Amino acid sequence: MALTDKVALVTGAGRGIGKAISLALAGVGATVALAEIDAETLEATASEVGALGRPSLAVQADIGNLVDIDRMVQETVDAFGRIDILVNNAGVTRYIQFMDVREEDWDRIHRVNAKGAFFSMQRVAKDMIRQGEGGRIVNIASIAGKGYQGASNAAYAASKGAVISMTTNAAHQLGGHDINVNAICPGVTLTEGGRNTRAQRAEQQGGAVAAEQQTLSGPDIPIGRANDPEDVAAMAVFLSGPGSRNITGQTFNVDGGLVMQ
Repeated sequence: MALTDKVALVTGAGRGIGKAISLALAGVGATVALAEIDAETLEATASEVGALGRPSLAVQADIGNLVDIDRMVQETVDAFGRIDILVNNAGVTRYIQFMDVREEDWDRIHRVNAKGAFFSMQRVAKDMIRQGEGGRIVNIASIAGKGYQGASNAAYAASKGAVISMTTNAAHQLGGHDINVNAICPGVTLTEGGRNTRAQRAEQQGGAVAAEQQTLSGPDIPIGRANDPEDVAAMAVFLSGPGSRNITGQTFNVDGGLVMQ
């Protein structure tokens, strides 16, 4: 398998896209360290990775906390000796109309989505540079960061725009160490978190449209269907593997054509 000699660290690995990416990486042979704030979902994902016959490590961590980020990385290196791949997936949001965004909403969202993503990159890159064999960083951004108007809220869109900007900056500065840095921008994705956000939107709009029908198919998505988490995971595996060795500083939409740029 393509990644049998690689160690991957995936944040937000307990459910949704992070879980799918963890299983997909294990499925192509990677050793996977799983980081997640919720202990129950963390252990469930670790069990599924273990069922694939691959070594794994479960680390309960709050990605908005720099002490936890340092511990997460150190425990991974202590367990497996190295980190070759970082998938920065952890993120938070909820549906909030523009005029209702509060300072605490902004701080909560940016604490994880922007600050956590940056310092996870920085801390892992330090070890990748020390290892001297390059590496791959895959940031999970969003089409919200490219101006998609169906974003859950303005603070979330801004945080994902920050992830896109940090991706290009990191790619430029880390390229000399053979560290590739790219971002994936998912569109509407069928996860528990996505369903909750759509339900919040429907409730605030008076429930006129069934939550699960909003932008899931039809003319809003040219290809006619929303993402399964596995669609995003497939791109993450590609960006982690040998076929993408000369790709860096790029953002890739996985959205069925919602945003064509």
